[in-house]
Amino acid sequence: MTQRPHTPLLDTVNVPADMKRLSQEQLRQLADELRTEMIDVVSTTGGHLGAGLGVIELTVALHYVFDTPDDRLIWDVGHQAYPHKILTGRRDRIRSLRQGGGLSGFTKRAESEYDPFGAAHSSTSISAAIGFAVANKLKDQPGKAIAVIGDGSMSAGMAYEAMNNAAQAGNRLVVILNDNDMSIAPPVGALSAYLSRLLSSRKFLELREAIKGIAKKALPPPLSRAAARAEEYARGMAQGGGTLFEELGFYYVGPIDGHNLEHLLPVLENVRDAAEGPMLIHVVTQKGKGYAPAEAAPDKYHGVQKFDVISGAQHKSTPKAPAYQNVFGDALIAEGKRDPRIVAITAAMPSGTGVDRFNKAFPDRTFDVGIAEQHAVTFAAGLAAQGMRPFCAIYSTFLQRAYDQVVHDVAIQNLPVRFAIDRAGLVGADGCTHAGAFDVAYLATLPNMVVMAASDENELANMVHTMALHDDGPIAVRYPRGEGTGVAIQAVPTRLPIGKGHIVREGKTVAILSLGTRLQEAEKAADELETKGLSTTIADMRFAKPLDQELIRRLAATHEVLVTIEEGAAGGFGAHVLTWLSDEGLTDAGLKVRTLRLPDIFQDHDNPAKQYAEAGLDAPAIVATVLEALRHNSVGFVGGQRA
Repeated sequence: MTQRPHTPLLDTVNVPADMKRLSQEQLRQLADELRTEMIDVVSTTGGHLGAGLGVIELTVALHYVFDTPDDRLIWDVGHQAYPHKILTGRRDRIRSLRQGGGLSGFTKRAESEYDPFGAAHSSTSISAAIGFAVANKLKDQPGKAIAVIGDGSMSAGMAYEAMNNAAQAGNRLVVILNDNDMSIAPPVGALSAYLSRLLSSRKFLELREAIKGIAKKALPPPLSRAAARAEEYARGMAQGGGTLFEELGFYYVGPIDGHNLEHLLPVLENVRDAAEGPMLIHVVTQKGKGYAPAEAAPDKYHGVQKFDVISGAQHKSTPKAPAYQNVFGDALIAEGKRDPRIVAITAAMPSGTGVDRFNKAFPDRTFDVGIAEQHAVTFAAGLAAQGMRPFCAIYSTFLQRAYDQVVHDVAIQNLPVRFAIDRAGLVGADGCTHAGAFDVAYLATLPNMVVMAASDENELANMVHTMALHDDGPIAVRYPRGEGTGVAIQAVPTRLPIGKGHIVREGKTVAILSLGTRLQEAEKAADELETKGLSTTIADMRFAKPLDQELIRRLAATHEVLVTIEEGAAGGFGAHVLTWLSDEGLTDAGLKVRTLRLPDIFQDHDNPAKQYAEAGLDAPAIVATVLEALRHNSVGFVGGQRA
């Protein structure tokens, strides 16, 4: 076991109140020790690194200046919050990060009073902070709400919707715009810091309000409004930006260097004490700050495996099979070569979805729209309506944010948008917020929608080919995170007949209808059942919608027990099978039907194999389900037919 870093000052801080005893001069040492601690932690646990390193000084300054947890500090997104967790009573558990029974990789209300709002998806902080601020205002309670938004979160429309309604929160709302990719402001220096400190000071704000009052009384309305507008634009020119935020009702301060505590502290103190509001402080930071490998390659060190602190080398295991996202990307490239109408759309996840591969081959036909899933879906709908063949590649958990657009802009109009749904099923360390649990349920309920699930990487390639050729309406394929099974991928893909599954293994007593990559567990279960004398059929159903009714009818008529299994929540594939069996009267003759799906809970983060075992979606659970059904079945079988 490697020796922990030497952190004498950090060792004296368990909660933010402990920081109040430190002088401002000591905060620089505290920040340095916090950065060292965070690097050491993530090197042993893996997780998000670059974003947290970029907010070390900001985290120290916020907890030093504001009175947390009474002042509500909301991180957006939560993967910036590892330093925050260390300073808020969780340092003794920080090396359990993202492990079973350990700390979440995101902020979580149930974990600490210092996490007032869970934030694993982006762009929610300002809306939530307005809620906290207005609640305090209505209850006449003290306390500010501070939203720290960055790492791409400002690319989502929800952030601007919130800012447009921020005025009602008044001076109880503070928004910290963490500009960590230099997308908004140029490098900042001493002059900018001086102007920010001056323009956020109480004397300036009081003088500004006094002048505004005089102008309002002494000048006719058109001139007073013009004077106020001129003052805003003058400050915008002096500070290098901010006009947009002023138009949305914020008092803008910045940009300031987010790594310089001498700049940060006085501005935050001014904002804390200001009667003006709401306030927006534009802070410029660097992802990976203070750790050379992360500074040099912020994309590669955004999320990391365990790594060697000295070299920065990540401890990645040798893959046994290609990752599903890469199989999708390569299959899409092949389709793109065949058809110039094919385009790819992603919402800020090019490498996570495999779209980065397509982008290298077809940069003019690839569109990363940022964290804007609603726009991505309707953009794809427009492309489809104009004769293109768009593939919209979005994680299952993120596609939820665009459900209205899927319904109204795609399904109702029956437009052939192709949805590639990555991270379907459970996702391990990222936990319930990133699990793809609901996509089958929320898509298969829609008229005109075709929903497929790949059982292995060859099936995924075939389904991508099928989607490319499908022009009769919207179509989706779901596939999991991680490596495939190692099967060979056909050189020339097969177009699958819509709504048709296939038999993988033929038996007589038990029928397992599998949707997705639980097929491998179904085969293990069938082997075990065979040792107990239970002849088992396995069907890879491929389609949750439309169902292969002919195949289901045959298996229901010739088997004693029928089990469905899927990596999704109740209301999905199994529910559709049950509904159809009921409608057809096929459950009346004593057929024992069991549906295996994710439990009706939000499962915490853990190893994926453990998660699926806990969910009852592994081979032992299938076997136990079959045996339980048979114990309660009194209907006899003769020659493979129900007697």
